Amino acid sequence: MLYLVLGILGAAIAVGVPMVVYRSGSEALPLWRDAVDPGPLSAAHAFLEGRCGDCHTPNRGVQPVACLTCHATDMPTLARQSTAFHASIGECSGCHAEHVGVDRRPTIMDHAVLASVGASRAAASSHRTVAETRVDAAMARLRSILDEAAADLGASPTPRPLPKEAQAALDCNGCHSNRDPHRTLFGRDCQDCHDVLAWRVAGYRHPSPTSQDCAQCHRAPPSHYMMHFEMVSQMVAGQHHARVEQCYLCHQTDAWNDIRGVGWYKHH
Repeated sequence: MLYLVLGILGAAIAVGVPMVVYRSGSEALPLWRDAVDPGPLSAAHAFLEGRCGDCHTPNRGVQPVACLTCHATDMPTLARQSTAFHASIGECSGCHAEHVGVDRRPTIMDHAVLASVGASRAAASSHRTVAETRVDAAMARLRSILDEAAADLGASPTPRPLPKEAQAALDCNGCHSNRDPHRTLFGRDCQDCHDVLAWRVAGYRHPSPTSQDCAQCHRAPPSHYMMHFEMVSQMVAGQHHARVEQCYLCHQTDAWNDIRGVGWYKHH
């Protein structure tokens, strides 16, 4: 009999609480809100403290449309090349989590989310069967729900490593070309050398400091093709007859600003 009563009480709470929150907002159930509060919001979202219904949809969690209510007109984010993808990504909780502390920034970049969204869109536009596409969509939705559940429990999202076949689906150049130090010398497929968790190439060793083949990988900055090179750069390094492509005469291999015989020098 006790189990029956507890079962009925649990069912009533499971049905009644979402209905009350949906109709009247979380303010209508202050004791419930306090009981399930997973932690403080970040400073950026502090104005939403106690207003759970502004972000959380009963039985659905945090929906992208709730985020877009405030962020759809975030022009600085949409105008930057590296973050312009927010205009069409349609997924927020994979990289953004709240309730992890006032001083914690609720953002951590996870390229796995981009790869998942891209794969889902590719599947939807391909000639795969409707059933296959629906299964993929259902799995993507399940992963999203689990991510949201983790966020609601106060767990900060963490970037996930991607297998090479998944990395191949990413258009790295679409976000990073403005900051490409190689200036497309190595092409557009950054993932051939780089991993999504760090720019540093694992296992890479720079050629010997005595190597003279710098120009195979490195381009001189525009100032080296102007009078600035003769009036300043050559004078600082004490290499009055150095040519632009002879990087090794002036620069050390650990940093561009480490000038041979001079030490660390930065004049820009």
